[in-house]
Amino acid sequence: MSDGTRTGLLVLPGNRPDTANGMASRPGWALAALLGAMFLGNVDVAVANIAGPSIRAGLHASGAELELVVSGYTLAYAALLVTSARLGEAHGYRRVFLTGLAGFTLASLACGLAPSALVLVIARVAAGATAALMAAQVLTGIQLGFSGRARARALGLYALVLSAGAVAGQSAGGLLISADVLGSTWRPVFLVNVPMGVVLCWLAWRCLPASRPQPGRLDPAGVAVLSAALLLLVVPLVLGQEAGWPPWTWACLAATVPAFTTLWVLERSVSARGGRPLIDPALVARPAIGWGLASQSLATATYFAILFTLALYLQNGLGKSAAFSGLALVSWVAAFGIPGPVLGRLPVRLRAHAAPVGAVILTAGFAGLAASLYAGDTSGALLMTLLGVAGLGLGTTFTAMLSHLTGMVTNQQAADISGLFNTTTRVGGVIGTAAFGTVYLALAPTPGRAIHGFAALNLMLAATAVAAGGLAALSIRRGNRTGE
Repeated sequence: MSDGTRTGLLVLPGNRPDTANGMASRPGWALAALLGAMFLGNVDVAVANIAGPSIRAGLHASGAELELVVSGYTLAYAALLVTSARLGEAHGYRRVFLTGLAGFTLASLACGLAPSALVLVIARVAAGATAALMAAQVLTGIQLGFSGRARARALGLYALVLSAGAVAGQSAGGLLISADVLGSTWRPVFLVNVPMGVVLCWLAWRCLPASRPQPGRLDPAGVAVLSAALLLLVVPLVLGQEAGWPPWTWACLAATVPAFTTLWVLERSVSARGGRPLIDPALVARPAIGWGLASQSLATATYFAILFTLALYLQNGLGKSAAFSGLALVSWVAAFGIPGPVLGRLPVRLRAHAAPVGAVILTAGFAGLAASLYAGDTSGALLMTLLGVAGLGLGTTFTAMLSHLTGMVTNQQAADISGLFNTTTRVGGVIGTAAFGTVYLALAPTPGRAIHGFAALNLMLAATAVAAGGLAALSIRRGNRTGE
């Protein structure tokens, strides 16, 4: 127990701290295994975009197949996060994490060796599903394995790893493709996951503690309805823009309202009968939780919006190269990781109040970009500086709100908050890409309108950041007032 006190680790029922598999004796290595897997899953989001042209040339992929190579991963990942978190609770998060990591490693191997576009699409969907399986256990592992300052530092490192994964996906992916190792062009961006995945599997097997399974708590009806509702929402948002928003996309979006209503009624019924719903209605209904999740969804939407529109603005509007476009966002993702380790050292109350402060910084970055463009300044140095300011703001509000939300739930609700946080931020990103991407394309139909369109878009993103900050403040106020 002295080790647990010293590291901030909670010694839980079912853990084996006196064995090689006990996190209490090796908390650093256990955290490395969890965050390493998160890093791989995050890198895989970016590399497919960068590898797109090479995949198209190498496999003679159609436009639809190429779209599915990129979006298939996102669709499977977003749809399965909540279910994956609950699977970890039902079967033990260590076992499910190892299953997901091993599956992701095999799926990456299949991607790298894919002989055709169809096989690559199937392998990418499998990679997204297994990435959700392992990623959903990361926050659960941190929630259950650490407490106090140690948990805050672990959550700070979680944000830092998200940043590092985005940087690696943007930069290392392009370098691997350019290196054309043994004439393999795009294949190494997936194959590199294999040796790293094997090492992380061994590390997780050695260092992650066992957790007590709670069988019979999966709520299969909730899984089916939630998966259908998320697919109805995410599929048209991911594919609609490329397809020109045909009628089926609007029909799917309209159907999400009755789908999520059905889910809410179903989960309330399960809870009323004393069962364990997939999504706990009482948890979502708590204002501090609901406002906090909404805040993070809006803040994350601004990042995915800028990720999509910046490339269009720079390449189509200003005629910059793809390499310049990729490097322009490195300042954002690098700055995103800075607040994590810093906030982890602050007292709890100060740490929580950093969320609305971060939203103010995020707003300043977007407003500064809009002002500079309206003033006629399109220099790369100013652009990257202001993107760095926005990234610093998002990193601050993300880390602070994550710490706030996980601190308001019990260990028994670790899977709930992990699934909800990951899903709402991922869905927020999909909505941000679709909504703001459509707005930008309407504002900048020709290269001559790109500067004005991007300036107007940044004003909208600034307004969204203000809304995210207001919701964060509401979440913190309600949490402090009610003791939630």
